[in-house]
Amino acid sequence: MNLVRAQLHRPWRLAAELSALLVAAVVAFPLYWMVLSAFKPAGEIESSEPRPWTLSPSLDSFRRVFGQQDFGRYFVNSLVVAGSVVIASALVAFLAATAVTRFRFRFRTTLLIMFLVAQMVPVEALTIPMFFQMRDFGLLNSLGSLILPHIAFSLPFAIWMLRGFVKAVPEALEEAAYMDGASRGRFLWQILFPLVFPGLVATSVFSFISAWNDFLFAKSFIISDTSQSTLPMALLVFYKPDEPDWGGVMAASTVMTIPVLVFFVLVQRRLVSGLGGAVKD
Repeated sequence: MNLVRAQLHRPWRLAAELSALLVAAVVAFPLYWMVLSAFKPAGEIESSEPRPWTLSPSLDSFRRVFGQQDFGRYFVNSLVVAGSVVIASALVAFLAATAVTRFRFRFRTTLLIMFLVAQMVPVEALTIPMFFQMRDFGLLNSLGSLILPHIAFSLPFAIWMLRGFVKAVPEALEEAAYMDGASRGRFLWQILFPLVFPGLVATSVFSFISAWNDFLFAKSFIISDTSQSTLPMALLVFYKPDEPDWGGVMAASTVMTIPVLVFFVLVQRRLVSGLGGAVKD
């Protein structure tokens, strides 16, 4: 009976696997085309008959990218912004998620609803108000004008996601720690923090990608001081309305993608367990 049932389900399983491969190919094709275009010589990129391969790969586009005087500075600025957003949002989200999960206080439910409402507002609708706010704070043309908004936008999602991890830790464990003489701070950082760390990793991935690929805030808040620009702004160096350097654009985009892939590979195991815990909750 089990053999017959397995044979009946085999076509459906094969169809599901083929569908998954098809979806993966469709998603991966733009990345493949980006990397391919970065290695294509200028003649093939501008050809009226593009081909999904090249027989004469070239590093000229990468030489132009790394030959830019400020490219290294843009790279460091992006690392500073993304790293600051990841660390700050993770710590604040951890403390906030612990507070709204372990403590009962007035307007607790209202606060949680406000977190959801904050995620529903389009970023574009808040760019102009935030511009005036950054101007009043004196943060325009500085990396702070990029760090603060990204922390604010990443916190609602991070807090909602970490609530499940904090809630999954039994209160009996906390009571046992207090009975053994542990202070609230010791329980928070030595017991609770390691248990919710997979969730912190999962939220950090989304925060890192959002801050690393940001173009809207960088274009809006970095007006005149190009030394404070980030990598997405470097793409404008190669994009000229009359004669765009598509090879340079694709090479710079490829270089921008590498740190994201490295970060993802480093936290892959923690990310899978973190997302699994979030789904389970």
